Amino acid sequence: MPRRRVGRLVLALLAALLAPAATADGAAETPRPGALYDTGPDGRYLLGGTWQFRAGTSGPWRPVTVPNAWHATDTSEQSFLGGVGYYRKDFRLPSRRRSLHWVLRFESVNYRARVSLNGRAIGAHRGAYLPFEVRIPDRALRRGGDNRLIVRVDSRRTTTDLPPSGRNALGQPIGGWWNYGGLLREAYLRKVDRIDLEDVQILPELPCASCAATVRFRAKARNLSDRTQRTHLTGRFGSHRATLGAATLGPGQAQVLEGTLTVSDPTLWEPGRPHLYAASVDASVGGHRVRRWSARTGVRSIKVASGGRLLLNGKPLSVRGMALHEDSPDRGFAVDNAYRERQLDWVEEVGATMIRSHYPLHPRTYEEADRRGLLAWSEIPVYGLDDKYLRRPAVRAFAVREMRENVLAHGTHPSIVVWSMANELSSKPGPAQGQFIAEAARAAKRLDRTRLVGLAVAGYRSAACEPEYRPLDTLGVNVYFGWYPGPNGQIADRTLLSEYLDGVHRCYGDKAVFVTEYGVEANREGPADEKGTFAFQQDWTRYVLGVFDTKPWLAGAIYWTIQEFRVRPYWDGGNPYPNPPIHEKGIVAFDGTKKPAFADVRELYRAHRQLGRR
Repeated sequence: MPRRRVGRLVLALLAALLAPAATADGAAETPRPGALYDTGPDGRYLLGGTWQFRAGTSGPWRPVTVPNAWHATDTSEQSFLGGVGYYRKDFRLPSRRRSLHWVLRFESVNYRARVSLNGRAIGAHRGAYLPFEVRIPDRALRRGGDNRLIVRVDSRRTTTDLPPSGRNALGQPIGGWWNYGGLLREAYLRKVDRIDLEDVQILPELPCASCAATVRFRAKARNLSDRTQRTHLTGRFGSHRATLGAATLGPGQAQVLEGTLTVSDPTLWEPGRPHLYAASVDASVGGHRVRRWSARTGVRSIKVASGGRLLLNGKPLSVRGMALHEDSPDRGFAVDNAYRERQLDWVEEVGATMIRSHYPLHPRTYEEADRRGLLAWSEIPVYGLDDKYLRRPAVRAFAVREMRENVLAHGTHPSIVVWSMANELSSKPGPAQGQFIAEAARAAKRLDRTRLVGLAVAGYRSAACEPEYRPLDTLGVNVYFGWYPGPNGQIADRTLLSEYLDGVHRCYGDKAVFVTEYGVEANREGPADEKGTFAFQQDWTRYVLGVFDTKPWLAGAIYWTIQEFRVRPYWDGGNPYPNPPIHEKGIVAFDGTKKPAFADVRELYRAHRQLGRR
């Protein structure tokens, strides 16, 4: 077939796919106001209800709800490797006012997204676990009729994506955790009356526990209208007010405005007493408010004292924590708020005061952590990225951008005390990793100097004192002594754990040292000396927690993980009798059943003093 004819057929297929014609799927829906979390701008409308999905460019559309993972229950190798799917939503605008402008917001799409409206391509994005927005151009919008939104999602990942994917020497797929494709978190339609607010930051700084707090406001005001606008920005923190200034903006122009205020006698936020202040930034035009960005946040300080002791509001901190992973047997990664709250209920039940994941968690999870008084180690998905790829400037730049976007997306949450840039890169960092660490630390500190910058590494005895870690405030070590053998069997003996931790402290005495992972697989009854049994998990957990308790300088220890989840095909996790693809180190099974070790962790966590003098 001639090439020109093939091109015409492809164009015709795409036109049929994207056309905003009426269908038999039902009338277009008008989204209702509201969001699944509170932090952020007003004027949000949840794009819920019925969506249509189809795999590839052919085949029937089928109704789905969003969030959606299109292969949530398919554990085949091909499913893990990913594919291409299309999501379609027909909607009407909540208002026809010509002065209003509209923005689409997606909380997480895995992995590459192309967004079209009424047959016009309007935006694209790469990456998951962080939100992105697409401003709808007026020429693409049908204000008085049906609008057809199409999102093309490509979940196939490469060796330079975050997290990377590929195959090991045996030809088996790798990639960290299950590669669910789809609109994994919710989507919104946002209305904007002339002025929008972007990259809003509300950061309380507390020099000492008895000091006054300085609250710093920063926001980018953008004019989305086709006329020049004069806007004023103001900030609020509890009963206090601040002026951020004014800007005259031409069409499409933006300007960053900043301001500060002082809270002379603040009520502090901390575990057990998580006091929150209502805070906001308002934009006004002609004396009328046109935009409000709001949050509930807290005043607290997190510092590293001499000897690597971690201080929260001037009090020594020695946390016990639980790691989280969003995955359910029936919905995959596309979980809801009830699922998130149940996991945090378990975290509180065992007596943990800190949470961690390999990627930024849903905003509702951080809001709940704020409310419950749980600390958070917030990490971007730079997981196991090979140094040969970190040598590429484009790869490093993308990873640093992820760090920056995480700080901007979640920086109002007092629960977050660590911005983590990666997990388990090479344990012998070279110049490329050193350059990435320096660049990522600098990017985070430039935006937020109220928190620590960290990195989690695989805990091996062969690791030396690495100068590349100098820019870090905190270092996390993942310790599996007595479970995995490690290179040349160097961590096969659990009795070497104490000596290893002391060595880390000697190397990095000026940094807060966390155990960011510990845990073993368990899926059956059996004796305590047999790996993979519930009794082995109980005995091993009690042993390592006993070791941690002998390290008064240790900032904290986080169990990996509270609940089981899907990892990848052929996963064994060191278990002689594995159940792939399930990661079975959790103390709660995939179906929600608590394992015997849950009670052991609860007993030992609650007996450990986590905040204040020990």
